[in-house]
Amino acid sequence: MDRIALGATGLQVTRLGFGAMHLNDGRVTETEAGRLLNAVLDLGVNLVDTARGYGLSEERIGRHLAHRRQEFVLSTKVGYGIPGVPDWTFDCIIAGVDAALARMKCDHLDIVHLHSCPLPVLERGEVIEALETCRKAGKLGVAAYSGENAELAFALGCGRFGAVQTSISLCDQGNLEERLPALQAKGMGVIAKRPIAGAVGAKAQRPDDHAEGQYWDRWQAMGLDGLLEGLSWGELALRFAAFVPGVSSSLVGTGKLEHLQQNLAWVARGPLPEEKVERLRAAWRRHGRDWGGLI
Repeated sequence: MDRIALGATGLQVTRLGFGAMHLNDGRVTETEAGRLLNAVLDLGVNLVDTARGYGLSEERIGRHLAHRRQEFVLSTKVGYGIPGVPDWTFDCIIAGVDAALARMKCDHLDIVHLHSCPLPVLERGEVIEALETCRKAGKLGVAAYSGENAELAFALGCGRFGAVQTSISLCDQGNLEERLPALQAKGMGVIAKRPIAGAVGAKAQRPDDHAEGQYWDRWQAMGLDGLLEGLSWGELALRFAAFVPGVSSSLVGTGKLEHLQQNLAWVARGPLPEEKVERLRAAWRRHGRDWGGLI
């Protein structure tokens, strides 16, 4: 896969990244997790993204990929879940970074995001200071923010983050016209999450999941089923998101190797025809002006 600069961070990432949320216990076995993680790297994907909140994900990355640490860009998210330490405090961020290093059996994290941190906490600044302290200590390379809406706008404006992770898909286009160009202008890297929008266009009924249910409603309102025209929903969605100007990598989470291989094949086909992209963008402009980004 081709590699793209992650803003001005100095990192190069593949256009498709691996979201490791599905590595939690109950979704895949330990053996399956090991095979999948190594296959990710063998297939040429070099961005692996996880979070403290993803159950066994960090531990399994450590067990199965520590010996290949130099082959990939490692991204995680912190801010909560440290026993005995209040969430969203300076000490929680420091402890979260240290715990991630221990779990993943490494001495350096390439990217660490504040994971959907509330706006008032961001504005107080101590959690950002904690990330900066870890960066100065050599524990992480890029201080980043993962989230949407007003919080994302603050992350863009404060000048203290090198990258962001945010929802970008054909059902979540709110950042495309204003924030993405502004992020590019500031040299901030952009990683897209939820690029397939829960595959809602391939589902016969409205999903119960909060975000996927809203994506379903949006797709129905946009009225673009005719755009498929021989394409699967997954191909339409991924080829749209992965080639949005300003996006360096799009994260696809899966517990199945065959799904990852299919995603890679879709991306290898390149951008959608411009006519399809414009119809997707025009439908959003008609219907989605008031639709916020979904975490």
